[in-house]
Amino acid sequence: MAAGSLSLAHAADVTVSAAASLTNAFKELAPAFEAAHPGTKVQFNFAASDALLAQIAKGAPVDVFASADQEIMDKAQQQKLLVDGTRRNFVANALVVITPAEQGVALTSLADLQQPSVKRIAIGKPEGVPAGRYAKGALEKANLWAAVEPKAVYAQNVRQALDYVSRGETEAGFVYATDAFVQKDKVRILFSVPTETPISYPIAVTNGGPNAEGGKQFLDFVASAAGQAVLAKYGFQKP
Repeated sequence: MAAGSLSLAHAADVTVSAAASLTNAFKELAPAFEAAHPGTKVQFNFAASDALLAQIAKGAPVDVFASADQEIMDKAQQQKLLVDGTRRNFVANALVVITPAEQGVALTSLADLQQPSVKRIAIGKPEGVPAGRYAKGALEKANLWAAVEPKAVYAQNVRQALDYVSRGETEAGFVYATDAFVQKDKVRILFSVPTETPISYPIAVTNGGPNAEGGKQFLDFVASAAGQAVLAKYGFQKP
């Protein structure tokens, strides 16, 4: 749902602000959670983790925050926006480079992104999108950021980067393995990108939310066998 509709949440709702890469998996989780908790509805707000944190910090009535990286959740904790003791890692992911499924480029390493055949590369804005931060970090470690940055087409979140590649607007792009899975008919994975730190997703109950109890129930469900099975179906790995 749009950020502007957050304030319209019903009292029995659980409002979950989650990283864009969780969209499909969380939408499938919702009916099972609601069936297990009659009378409770899950409302989702999907965006880049940084943008979600900014909304929560400004007082958006959110019960649960699920981030795509630890850095943003650390900031939430430093700003005292989380309920103590609720933070946990619930899934892991991997960064990959993708190309359009049809007439894409053939690359096998980050160094190949320098090839003239690669004119545009979709990447989340490093200052606002965790997947972009991971990508920039990997390129810097390989001493390739200076060569690749002029080709960058910046995205507001990882799903926008996926869209750029799936529509053939860029020759390559950095997304999570789970994003590529969602569009496997339109994009193909070229190779995995090693990241300095493992990509694990933290989740926590937020301090300002109207339904902390519902938030805790959602966290428990995500960590349960049923919740983990849905996440695994979408390519997420165990935390």
